[in-house]
Amino acid sequence: MQDRLALLETCRAELYSAVVSDTLDAMGLHDQVVAPGLQPIAEGMKICGFARTGLYMPIYHDDDTVNVYEHEIRLIDDLAPGEVPVISCNGNLGIAPWGELLSTRAQYLQSAGCITDGSVRDVAMIRAMGYPVFSGGRNPVDTKYRGKMMWMDMPCVIGGVRVNSGDLVIADLDGIVFVPADRIEAAVSGALNKVRSENRVRDELRAGASLVEVFARHGIL
Repeated sequence: MQDRLALLETCRAELYSAVVSDTLDAMGLHDQVVAPGLQPIAEGMKICGFARTGLYMPIYHDDDTVNVYEHEIRLIDDLAPGEVPVISCNGNLGIAPWGELLSTRAQYLQSAGCITDGSVRDVAMIRAMGYPVFSGGRNPVDTKYRGKMMWMDMPCVIGGVRVNSGDLVIADLDGIVFVPADRIEAAVSGALNKVRSENRVRDELRAGASLVEVFARHGIL
């Protein structure tokens, strides 16, 4: 656990979505960035953590047999520090699977944030908490009568990216990128090398070097 949290601290301090995307491109992983559209609920929010997936389906009624909240309660109560609920609704903005009470519990458990291609509600309260949430939209409706999480910790697709629990996710104002769990070590190492090289390039550009010069020396733009 400590190794996982230390990795997240390093990623949070030094990495950002663009440099991770470039690194994954260099590794031959060209489809790890979520399609544009999911946005943070407040400026400056950033997520760096390990995915915990939950997959919703639409429903059209509720009764005592449906038990609409059973799986989402299990998922949120099971979060470990640094984990990120990744809630796939298949782009259904007619449900808000995330709100202030789930945020309160997740924040207590030291979750790193939440990502959903569905909607979010209680936005003002979540903003005040400072808990990072990226969503496809905002909608005050509950999932009750409208949607139910059917599976947790199973593969899902969000914004065109296949996501598994344990994948590393970096989300910021530029977008959201997922690193497959079995490629995390190589991707983080490569991204750290790239960002440190970019720092040298930036210093040279500020000192007056041309783009031609710095690209010839470093191969980075």
